[in-house]
Amino acid sequence: MILVVGATGFLGSEICRRLIEGHKSVTGLIRSSSDPERTGALSQLGVQLIEGDLKDRASLDRACAGKSTVISTATSARSRQPADSIEATDARGQINLVEAARAAGVTRFIYISYSGQIGVDDPLTRAKRAVEQALKTSGMDYTILRPSYFMEFWFSPMIGFDHANAKVAIYGTGQNKISWVSFADIAEFAAACVNNPAASNAVIELGGPQALSPLEVVRIFEKASGKPFEVSHVPEDALRAQEASATDSLQKAFAALMLAYAKGDAIPMQETLKRYHVNFRSVPEYVRALSN
Repeated sequence: MILVVGATGFLGSEICRRLIEGHKSVTGLIRSSSDPERTGALSQLGVQLIEGDLKDRASLDRACAGKSTVISTATSARSRQPADSIEATDARGQINLVEAARAAGVTRFIYISYSGQIGVDDPLTRAKRAVEQALKTSGMDYTILRPSYFMEFWFSPMIGFDHANAKVAIYGTGQNKISWVSFADIAEFAAACVNNPAASNAVIELGGPQALSPLEVVRIFEKASGKPFEVSHVPEDALRAQEASATDSLQKAFAALMLAYAKGDAIPMQETLKRYHVNFRSVPEYVRALSN
C-alpha cells in the first residue's frame, strides 16, 4: 500500500492516477478543508482517502500505519490553509512525516524536492534540504527527486508569463538556460521509482530533454501563436531588493526562486533516461499541446 501526501495537489493527484493505472493500492492523505471536487476525483480514481495534516503528528502516525511506501509532494507554496507556513509545513511538517513513516515501518520514501542547483538561501530551499537530510539519515530506503522549473507554473500568468495575451515578464537577462519540465512527467517518473532498484537511496536531478533560455521559450510561443510578445525584464537587483524587503517567508522564497531562475538551471538527462523508461516532453511539445 502506497500513501501519497499532497494527493489533492496537481502533482500529487497525477501521481495517484499513474499509480492506479499501474494497478497499485493507493491511499491519499487529505485534509478536512480539502476541495471536495478534488477529493471526489481521487475517490473516483480508486484512491482510498484518509484525513491528516503534516502539522498533526498523530494523524501522520495513523496514515502511515500499514503502508510500505510514502510519496510526498506536499507544500504550502501552492495551497496555503490557516496556520500553514513554509516553516510549519514544508520544514517541520515534512520531517514529522519522515519520522512517522520510520516509526510505522515504512520501507520506501519518495520525496519531491527541487533542483539541487537552486542554491539560494531562503526559507523554502532550507526546508527542502533539511527534509532531504532527514531522509538520508532515516534508515529508510529513500528516493529524492529534484525537478527543475515546472512549465505549468513558470509559463503561466501567475508569475508574469501571460502567453494568451502575448505579454511576458522575464527575470534577469533571460539568456541563461533552464531544463523546464512538466509536472506530469515528474508524476510518471515518481510512479516509476516505486519498484525500481536504480532509485534506491538515490538523489535524482530531473529536467526536460532540452535546456532553453527564457527568451528562447518566448520565441517558441511567438512562433506557435504567430504574433510578437511584449517582453519586460525584472533586473536581478530588483529581485534581491524584493527578497530583502519581504516580510513573509513565502514571498521571500518566490523572490529567491526568481533569482535562481535568472541564473539558469540546465540539467543533463542523458544518463538518467538510460535507467528509467520515461519520456519527458520538450517545451515545443508542451506549447503545441497548449495550442490544440
